Amino acid sequence: MSDIRELVLDTETTGLEPGEHRVVEIGALELINHIPTGRTYHQYINPRRPMPAEAEAIHGITEAFLADKPVFETIAQDFVDFIGTGTLVIHNAKFDVKFLNFELERVNKARIQFDRVIDTLDMARNRFPGAQNSLDALCRRFRIDSAKRVKHGALLDSELLADVYIELIGGRQGGFSLDVARKSAIGDTVSVDSSAPAKARGKLRPVLLTDQEKQAHEAFIDTLGDAPKWRALNEEKIS
Repeated sequence: MSDIRELVLDTETTGLEPGEHRVVEIGALELINHIPTGRTYHQYINPRRPMPAEAEAIHGITEAFLADKPVFETIAQDFVDFIGTGTLVIHNAKFDVKFLNFELERVNKARIQFDRVIDTLDMARNRFPGAQNSLDALCRRFRIDSAKRVKHGALLDSELLADVYIELIGGRQGGFSLDVARKSAIGDTVSVDSSAPAKARGKLRPVLLTDQEKQAHEAFIDTLGDAPKWRALNEEKIS
């Protein structure tokens, strides 16, 4: 039986309509048989257009920050290579796929076919009809720590969505959390207390960022002012 490869993916954009608006950030992480492998994809993209204030208020990404970032044409092949033929797990997938297909078609790359996409928003609506099913609401429902999500961010949202997705397909098997699964994937010895509550989370998930991604993120935070609130909160947690 072959392994199941899935890519939990999120995008940030300048607005709601492809063509008029563009993708400015892509984040994705790889699951093999529903276990994170530690492989991630994260890229900021210069949209070659102004950043509307409404969009900036959601994700905090400024036009100035994106000025020296690559355009989609230069990163398209790396993105296509990363996702390969794997299944894409996306929250409100129609939105992200619509934007990605616009960008891919512009550079003569194959469109993403919807038969390879799992929409976690549809899954959540089927499981919790009539309830709030935003990513934040699902994190609260499944007791997933989303304290770091002050603003939307493609890679952080992908990590949170990976936890939500595992819950939607039946939860952590045998008491495994994604923390444990990550340790298992890199060969660490772990012990599992099967009597522990399935939703207990002893600590925040480890960050799966490369040094280059961390530097890009720090550069972005520097554009937010002298003392960004969430950086202060992070320093408080570390101390």
